[in-house]
Amino acid sequence: MNREPDATARDGDLADIRASLARGEYLEAFDRATSATAAHPDDLEIRYHAVLALARSGAGGRAAALLEPLAAAAESRELPERLTEDIAALDARLAKDRALAAPPADRRTLAREAAERYEAIYQRLGRPYTCINAATMWLVAGRPERATELARASRALVASATVADRADGYWLAATDAEAALLLGDMAAAEQALDRAIGLAADDVASLATTRRQLTIVCRETGRGADLLARIGPPRVIHYCGHTISPPGVPGRFPGDTERIVADAVAESIDGVGFAFGSLACGADILFAEALLEQGAELHVHLPCDADDFVAVSVETGGSGWRDRFERCLARATSVVITTPGGLLGDDELFAYCSRVAMGHALIRADFLAAAPEQLAVWDGEAPADVAGTAVDVAVWARTGFPTHVIPTDGTVPDGRPDRQARDGRVVRAMLFGDVRGFARLADAQLPSFLDAVMAPLASVIDGFGESVVFRNTWGDGIYLVFDDVVVAAACALAVQAAVQQVDLAAAGLPGDLAMRVALHAGPVLERIDPVRGELGVYGLEVTRAARMEPRTPEGEVYVTDQFAALLALEAAAGITCQYVGRLPSAKGFGTFPMYVLAVDRSQG
Repeated sequence: MNREPDATARDGDLADIRASLARGEYLEAFDRATSATAAHPDDLEIRYHAVLALARSGAGGRAAALLEPLAAAAESRELPERLTEDIAALDARLAKDRALAAPPADRRTLAREAAERYEAIYQRLGRPYTCINAATMWLVAGRPERATELARASRALVASATVADRADGYWLAATDAEAALLLGDMAAAEQALDRAIGLAADDVASLATTRRQLTIVCRETGRGADLLARIGPPRVIHYCGHTISPPGVPGRFPGDTERIVADAVAESIDGVGFAFGSLACGADILFAEALLEQGAELHVHLPCDADDFVAVSVETGGSGWRDRFERCLARATSVVITTPGGLLGDDELFAYCSRVAMGHALIRADFLAAAPEQLAVWDGEAPADVAGTAVDVAVWARTGFPTHVIPTDGTVPDGRPDRQARDGRVVRAMLFGDVRGFARLADAQLPSFLDAVMAPLASVIDGFGESVVFRNTWGDGIYLVFDDVVVAAACALAVQAAVQQVDLAAAGLPGDLAMRVALHAGPVLERIDPVRGELGVYGLEVTRAARMEPRTPEGEVYVTDQFAALLALEAAAGITCQYVGRLPSAKGFGTFPMYVLAVDRSQG
């Protein structure tokens, strides 16, 4: 008998979600699960995967919000034992994440809380996954004797299990490896880990999870470092390099040295699983071709629409490069156009594109517990412009992660079309905010609103000094422009906190007044406004920021994907971005990935 179409579609959706999770595409997995939940709202397994994707991405707060109704629904349903354990364990997992991210002074107390939650599930269901997690968290909590007891129980459960499902087979082997390591049985740990690796196939995310677990045990026991070397993550890279000159034309990367550079590029990418960069003629395309040949995921970032990019950065290398560009683009796992529209001679768009690509590489590496790297075909010359390989190398150096250079001789600078550096776009961070309920205020309440709400906001904004390069307001609305994404993020959180601290009742204002704030970063035009005679900020990216603010929940700060990538590149201490999904903007401007900005309490 044929299966019902809805069941077939559901199985296909679940397979796609699991595939995204396996590749470490946690944000994609969450988006797929959210879409599938709309089609199958009562399917708790799909909803479980949505929460799991957020938890793995580090979005613990958002995961907790979705977990509460999921856990309540699971309690009233008869579910397979494994799914029951998986859903129940999510709460303990989030508690574990909080403990591991906490300052040392708080870690043991929080670890005990996580251990107790895991152990309660183990005592109820008698399954090895929650048993070994309880053991490891008791170890972190300073109870090694209880950790040992549970590790032995976990190994016994693994030994007695009969599992046909390959996914369960992997987790049984990984659980056995963790338990054996905790017990100090290194030979058994190596054997179990080898079994797990053999069953993992291309599931790099599960391997990353296991690596994190084993790292905890290694840190607490002081043993097993050699074991971790057996389960190294795939390499995550940002790649960049000089464009190529046509045959016979001298340049930083003349055409007659292409084969030499291509061979060096191919040798440099061994073990790369995920690569982020652009697709200009020369080094970029040589990297892309070699990466695709090896089977790595290629994530292409273009600074403008493809046709304009090809004219400026591909066809300049001579014949054949356009075809190579199109073949690589067609096989890329993803293509991001960081600034839709034409280049207009603005080199700043190249620099912005590179920084977003670097941020995405850092985010993916963090998901997979990998140490990101940069690979650069570079002549070693210092930066001479706002964009280019030397600039990319200098920006990456600030992250503290290594750059591996493939040298090439330099003779003359890369050629580009006429620049418009004085009149072109510059990258700015933009904040839009407004107060819900303002339109209902009577005229008699407006002075109190200005004094109790807007005056404190102005004081907060003033505190960020010259980093605020533009400000505007209309009634309850504020529009700010910054020269730094970290400052913009800090100001947005401070603005939101200032509003939340207002005693609305004492000011004679409605108690449900609340602010929503959105942040975006991108290239904009700065010009003197002919009407006001003051500086104005204009462009498509301003519109994008403005269209996201009405979709932001009151009391929150939402940021775009580009802002999150640039913030990751700056490694802003004390601030965290948690993914919330793809959201439609106001007035049909488009649907975009969005994050919620929050204070990172783990920083103490």
